[in-house]
Amino acid sequence: MKIEKKQKLTKEWFVELQNLICDSVEQLEKEYGSNIKFKKNKWKHGEYRTIKGKVIEKGGVAFSNVTGKFPKEFAKTIPGTKSSTNFWSSGVSVVFHPNNPKVPAMHFNTRFICTQKNWFGGGMDVTPCLTDNKEKKYFHSTIKKMCNLHNKKYYPKYKKWCDEYFYLPHRKEARGVGGIFFDYKMNNWKKDFAFIKDVGITFVYLVKKIMRKKMLLKWTQKEKKIQLLKRGRYVEFNLLYDRGTKFGLNSGGYPEAILMSMPPTAKWK
Repeated sequence: MKIEKKQKLTKEWFVELQNLICDSVEQLEKEYGSNIKFKKNKWKHGEYRTIKGKVIEKGGVAFSNVTGKFPKEFAKTIPGTKSSTNFWSSGVSVVFHPNNPKVPAMHFNTRFICTQKNWFGGGMDVTPCLTDNKEKKYFHSTIKKMCNLHNKKYYPKYKKWCDEYFYLPHRKEARGVGGIFFDYKMNNWKKDFAFIKDVGITFVYLVKKIMRKKMLLKWTQKEKKIQLLKRGRYVEFNLLYDRGTKFGLNSGGYPEAILMSMPPTAKWK
């Protein structure tokens, strides 16, 4: 299959996935009674949508399709850029910061990048501020089942990668309870694309399942304070270590869309 065809199919899927995710969250807002919708913000390389609702205090779902040249120094860290720094990239990036501290923050991204090589990357993880081992177990078992449909080596490999990636060395602590994280999937395009689609569909399912279960629960100001401190850790990770933030800023991405992952409020002791 020609690379142009691969790019067309992945781009179409990412647009569809953005719609699926936004529709699911708007349905949750409707069930809550707020009827708040996403605000659509178009820019020259895509569309990022933001929401400030009753269920999601601040959320963003960004679709991008960017072409250009990597800065020379940054290109050295990217496969397939030895003789040319040209690239094509498309993807969806999602962050949801819930209003209720009993609901975990949820993060997801998926992308297809083409240089002289081409590959998929992505993942999903949750960051609760209050311990819920039952929810953690359900989240991981759901992802594991999905991964096993494709390859039984995926879940242990990508879970480990996620645990190592979403870690704050200066705090000596994990950002959340993990999930899966993967990059440079370039073995079999058709199989990899099928996996990428399942990752997206599974995230949509988990957003609805986890948020619906807890969004109506009562919470205290003490729990809200714990949430704000946890959000501070989120900010630290995204600004100091997140590869997606660095990639976006080095590939001509729109800063407002890249930094939409920041929580609406946060605290430090």
